[in-house]
Amino acid sequence: MLFPVHQGLTLKIETGVVKWFNNDKGFGFIMPELGGKDLFAHYSEIQGDGHKSLEENQRVSFVVGQGQKGPTAMKITVI
Repeated sequence: MLFPVHQGLTLKIETGVVKWFNNDKGFGFIMPELGGKDLFAHYSEIQGDGHKSLEENQRVSFVVGQGQKGPTAMKITVI
C-alpha cells in the first residue's frame, strides 16, 4: 500500500515487529519484516487516541522516515 505524503510523492507502508519499547521514556525499536536496520520508534508517531504505547513482539505497520540519528518509523499503527 502507498501513503500520500506530498503532491506526486508517496511512501510505501511496511510492516515489522516491536523489538522493545520503554513506556516511561516513550521510545523503542521496530524490526522491519523486510530486514535491514532496526528503526527508532517514538510515541508521538503511534497512531490512535489514548495512551501511546507499544508491546514487545507486537506487529505494526509504518512508513520509514529519516530522523536526526538515522532511520525512524513514522505513522506507526498496530495491526
